Amino acid sequence: MKVFESELRGKTVMSDEGAYLGILRNCTANEKTGDLVSILIEPSDEIDPRLYHQDTAGHMVFPFESVRSVRDVIIIATH
Repeated sequence: MKVFESELRGKTVMSDEGAYLGILRNCTANEKTGDLVSILIEPSDEIDPRLYHQDTAGHMVFPFESVRSVRDVIIIATH
């Protein structure tokens, strides 16, 4: 899947099970290849972010490979 990071930032993120996870705030990339490595999500108040891997800023971190669909919202696999 070819996606530009700028197209993702600020989009709503939902799990493939329909849970509202939060807003995509940033992505990390491989410096050598430019490939996206992970996505950083600002968690919603509706979930417990401690159930997921977090960075030092409190963003939930998911591998970019977990992205299943990018349209009006981003759908990711959480398991």
